[in-house]
Amino acid sequence: MAVLSMAICKSIGLLTPSVKDSSDLDPVEFPNLKIPFTLLKSDIPEGLLDADPNNDFVRLSLEAGEADNNSWGVVVNSFKEIEGDLAGAFESLYANQAKAYCVGPFLLYDRLGQDQVGAKEQSYLYIKWLDEQAESGGVIYVSFGTQSHFSSHQMDEIAFELEMASHPFIWVVRSSEWVPPNGWNERVGRRGLVVQEWVDQRSILAHPVTGGFLSHCGWNSVLESLSMGVPLLTWPALSFLDQLVNAKFVALGLEAGLMIPQRGVGREKIVTIGRDVICDGVKELMEGDEGRKAREKAQALGRLAKHAVEKGGSSDLKFDELIEQLTIKKCVTKLFGCHLIIVIL
Repeated sequence: MAVLSMAICKSIGLLTPSVKDSSDLDPVEFPNLKIPFTLLKSDIPEGLLDADPNNDFVRLSLEAGEADNNSWGVVVNSFKEIEGDLAGAFESLYANQAKAYCVGPFLLYDRLGQDQVGAKEQSYLYIKWLDEQAESGGVIYVSFGTQSHFSSHQMDEIAFELEMASHPFIWVVRSSEWVPPNGWNERVGRRGLVVQEWVDQRSILAHPVTGGFLSHCGWNSVLESLSMGVPLLTWPALSFLDQLVNAKFVALGLEAGLMIPQRGVGREKIVTIGRDVICDGVKELMEGDEGRKAREKAQALGRLAKHAVEKGGSSDLKFDELIEQLTIKKCVTKLFGCHLIIVIL
C-alpha cells in the first residue's frame, strides 16, 4: 500500500461520528492529513467506516494495526518525490514516533531480475507481438490484477470497446469461462492480443510501444507503470480502499492518468460500465490533449523514480538511514528486547 492509503486507514478512528451519517457523495476530511484531491465517503469501504470485524479489509487493517503498535519503522514501496509530503503526516499517527522509510520503487533495484527477464523476454509471444507494433502509434495494455472478477456482460463491453477504439491492445484475461463475442476475434485480428496466462507486466510496460495502461490501480501496478513512464486509465474494479484512493491519486493528485467514470449523470453508481464510456477514456488517453499531458507527467515521474534509487537519490539515502537504524536497533534489542518492523510490499 501507498503512504496515503495507510495514513487514511490509520486516521479512520479520528473521524467524527457525523461522517457515518453523511451522504456517500459528501467529502471526507481528516485532521492533520492533507489529501491532494477530494475524498468522498463512497471512496471509503463501508465496512471500514463501521469497523465491521466481519469485513476482510477491516480484519486485515486491525491485524496490521496490532502488529505495528510497537514498530519503530515502516518500510514503504514508494518514494519521496510522489509521497514525501504525506510521510510526515503518516508518521504523526504513531504514538511511538515511528518513521516511514520510502525506499522504492522496489522493482528498480532488481537488476539481476531485469537481466534474467531481458534474456528470456524475446521468447515471449506478447513481446514479439509488441515488437511488430512499432508503427502503430501506441499500444494500450489492459489488466485488472488477479483478484478482480467481472461479469460476462462487462467483459463483453470491454471487448467491444477495444474493438471500437481502434488501438492495438494487449488484454490479460484471468477468466477461464468468458468467451469473446461472436466474430470478435476475426474483426480484431492481429490488432489485439488476448493473453490468458501469466505475463511479465514489467516487460510489457517497459516496451517502447506501450502508451497506456487500463488498470485496477493496485499499488504495485501503479508504481510499475509510473516507473516506466506509462500513464494510466484508472478503473478500480474492487471496492478496496487502496484501489479507489490510488485511482484518484494518480489522476487528480499526480495528474499522471485519467479516470473511467464510476458514476452516471445523476451521480448514481454505474453497475456495468458501457463500451462508449471505456472507448472515450482509451481514445482520450492515447490520442487526446489530456492524455498527452498525463503521458508527459508520467514520463517525468518515471525519471524521478529511477533517480530515487540511484546513488544519492532520495530512496537510496533513506535506505542507508534504514540500515543505520537497523544496526542501532540490533544493539538495543540485545539489551531491551524485540523491536518490530513492518515491510509493506
